[in-house]
Amino acid sequence: MADVRLKTLLVLLVLSLYVRAAKYQAETEDNDFADFEEFDDEFERPYAAREVEPETEEPRKAPLPAPEITLEDEDDGLVETEDEFEHFQDEEEFEGYEPAAGSKSSNEQPKITIANVPVHRSTNWDKFYVEMLMIAGIVVYFINFVSGKTRNQKLATAWLNAHKPLLEANFSLVGDDGKAEPGGGALLKESENMYTLWCSGRVCCEGMLVQLKFLKRQDLVGVMSQMMKAGSDQVEVRVTMNAEDMDTFVFCVANKKSGARLAKEMTDLNTYCPERKAADRFGLPSNFTVMSEIPEATVAVLDSRVTAAINKYPDLVEWIHVSDQYSGPKQIDDSAPVELPKVKPTLSFCFNLPGRGRLTPADVDKTKPLMQLVLHMVDRMKRCKLGREGRLKAEKNRLRVQETFLKQTHASRAEKAQAKREEKRRMEKERIMEEEDPEKQRRLEEKNDKREAKRRLQMRQMKVKAL
Repeated sequence: MADVRLKTLLVLLVLSLYVRAAKYQAETEDNDFADFEEFDDEFERPYAAREVEPETEEPRKAPLPAPEITLEDEDDGLVETEDEFEHFQDEEEFEGYEPAAGSKSSNEQPKITIANVPVHRSTNWDKFYVEMLMIAGIVVYFINFVSGKTRNQKLATAWLNAHKPLLEANFSLVGDDGKAEPGGGALLKESENMYTLWCSGRVCCEGMLVQLKFLKRQDLVGVMSQMMKAGSDQVEVRVTMNAEDMDTFVFCVANKKSGARLAKEMTDLNTYCPERKAADRFGLPSNFTVMSEIPEATVAVLDSRVTAAINKYPDLVEWIHVSDQYSGPKQIDDSAPVELPKVKPTLSFCFNLPGRGRLTPADVDKTKPLMQLVLHMVDRMKRCKLGREGRLKAEKNRLRVQETFLKQTHASRAEKAQAKREEKRRMEKERIMEEEDPEKQRRLEEKNDKREAKRRLQMRQMKVKAL
C-alpha cells in the first residue's frame, strides 16, 4: 500500500506541474508583446508626473515646460524634442474661456462601480465522463489484481498444508529451498497464478515436479473471460522415472477433449499411439479415451485401483500419461530436425481442482486421493514388466521410428554433404589458380583431375552394386 500511495502522490505532482505550465503558457500567449516590454522600458522616457492641486477661485498659471533635449547619439549631434501638447498649456489660446457650471473638471477622476457577480460554483461533470470512466476502470483493475493475487496465494498455501505430510512421508526433500530437514519445503512462485514444488529423494524415480496452475484471478480480462467460459484450477504432476525401473511402452488415458489435444501436441503419442479407442471396454466413463502402443500395456496400467479412482473422480482426472519416450510437446520449427529429440521415462498427470473456478481452501483436501494415486502409479511402474512379445513389439516400433527419421533427414544430410564437397573443390581450384609456377600448377591440375575421375568411378561401381 505504501508503494501505491507513493505512485499516487507522484501522479498528482506531475498533474499539478502540467496545469501550472499550461496556465503560464496561456498567459504568455495572450500578451503577444510581453517579450518586448522589457526593452521598451529602457528607451521610453515617461512624462513628468504633474501634481493635481485642489481647485481655487483663481486657477494657477502653470509654467511652460522647457523643451527637453535628448542625446540620441554622440556622432549625430543634438536633437531637440518638443512636447506635442504644448499648445494646450498656452494662456493666449484659451483666453476668456470659462467652463460651464454643470461640467466636471478635467482633474476629477471618474467613479468606477464594480458589480458583484455571483461565483459559479457548479461544475459541468458531463464533459469529463471519459476521464471518470478511465479512473474507475483503473481502480477496479487494481482492486481485482490485489484480491485475485491474495486468493491464489491462499489456495496455494492451503494445498501445500493439506499435502505436505503425505509428500514428506514419501520424499526426503520437499520444496525448492535446498533444505532437507522436515518442514523446510516451500512453494516456488512462478507468477501470480502459478506455483511449483519440487520433490526428490525416493526410490525408482529421479524426482517429482508439482505445478499448481490457478485461474488468472488477478487479471480483470481473465475474470471476464471466465464469466463467459468457465474453467478450472489444475494441478500438473510430472514424475521422472529411472530408465532401469520402467519398461518400454507409451500409454495415455484422458477425457476426449484433452486426448485430442495431446494426440496432436505430444511427440510420443503422435508417433507411437496414432489410434484412439473408446474407454467403455476398459470399464471407464464414456467421456474418456485410451491411447496405447501395446494392448498389454493397457492391462498393466489400468488396474483396479486406477480404474476405481477414475470412476470416482471423472470430473477431476484430466489425463494420465505414461511413456518411456517422453520428450514434451512438438517443437514448431520450419527447419527439419537433425537428430531425434532426447527422451526420458516419465509419468505425467493432470487433475482439476473442484469448484469449477470457485475453489475454496476447504475443497483442497478432496484432491488427496489423487496424489495418493500418483504415488501408487510410481510404485506400480517399477513392478510392471511386459512379456517377451510385448517387449519385442515395442523394440520394433522404436527401430521403425528411427528408420523413418533417417529417411526424412537423408535429403537434408545429403544436401549438407554436397555443399561441403563443393566448398572443398572450390578451395582446391583457388589454390591451384594462385600458384605462380606454371609447371607446378599443371601438376596440381593433373592430380585434381585424377582424384575426380577416381571418385566418379567409385560412384558408378556403387550404383552397379545397388542394382
